[in-house]
Amino acid sequence: MPSHLLDPGFDLTLRPMRYPRFYEMYRDAIRNTWTVEEVDFSLDVNDLKHKFGQAERHLVERLVAFFATGDSIVSNNLVLNLYTHINAPEARMYLSRQLYEEALHVQFYLTLLDTYLPDPSARAKAFAAVENIPSIRAKADFCFRWMDSVQDLKRIETREQRRQFLLNLVCFAACIEGLFFFAAFAYVYYLRSRGLLHGLASGTNWVFRDESCHMAFAFEVIDTVRREEPSLFDDALRGEIVQMLTEAVECEMAFAQDVLSGGVVGLSLKDMRQYLEYCADQRLGQLGMARHFGATNPFGFMDLQDVQEVTNFFERRVSAYQVGVQGDVAFDAAF
Repeated sequence: MPSHLLDPGFDLTLRPMRYPRFYEMYRDAIRNTWTVEEVDFSLDVNDLKHKFGQAERHLVERLVAFFATGDSIVSNNLVLNLYTHINAPEARMYLSRQLYEEALHVQFYLTLLDTYLPDPSARAKAFAAVENIPSIRAKADFCFRWMDSVQDLKRIETREQRRQFLLNLVCFAACIEGLFFFAAFAYVYYLRSRGLLHGLASGTNWVFRDESCHMAFAFEVIDTVRREEPSLFDDALRGEIVQMLTEAVECEMAFAQDVLSGGVVGLSLKDMRQYLEYCADQRLGQLGMARHFGATNPFGFMDLQDVQEVTNFFERRVSAYQVGVQGDVAFDAAF
């Protein structure tokens, strides 16, 4: 039997609601509202001018260049592929909210680049990173390959098409949001552990929470399809997912070699690989699969003090969020 959630067409009936969990996720996201204007970059500018060596400056420039295009790619996949085929109005409500959040992230990174790179030529180069920085181009190509795999699907009607769709969703949730972006977050929190770029870190806290919720939604979609059509999740599909995550780790390691090419004290390629493999194992666990790499988290700066700071941050009310946020953040799934 085909998965009800991936049936072709557009179900418009919210009552009776088939998937109330998606509606709850939508309501939780609404309570998670923030704005870019709340982020204060004033101290960051001083840090960049007076506290950064060449190696750290290269790290930041590569990081913001990746940010400049990453969420736009996610947004395009969301609109062109996910919204088209997830056939439940309550799920599409969440995807509409996610699209807003991705636009907010794009605005955040636009503001970040305008602040960090006042020279117009440097800024133009960063925005064109997909064309002129090979390590970022490779990550974009990885994304586009999975986007293109379902781009021409007008309707999902066969078992193979449902598998294609699931692999696209796994790629964007586990590899792009759950690996590429979480690697970027690690660089940000490393800098914060050295007392640097607190504006970037505070905005990243908000982005981090949004991305964690996006992953939770995607994994809930995958779990729902698994319950409705368990035969889809055979050894072949699981093997493709492991291969995909392994490739994503190598792709991100090529970026790490670029980012850390100047030699950044406190960050090594060995530890970065271990952290990526740890994240990949976390994603496999969220997909109900066995760990593949057996890696532990090597980064002390991603430890409990960071969790506590972000937790306190999200318990603030009007000054930090337009609406108070309730509930816990699943940091164990991230770090």
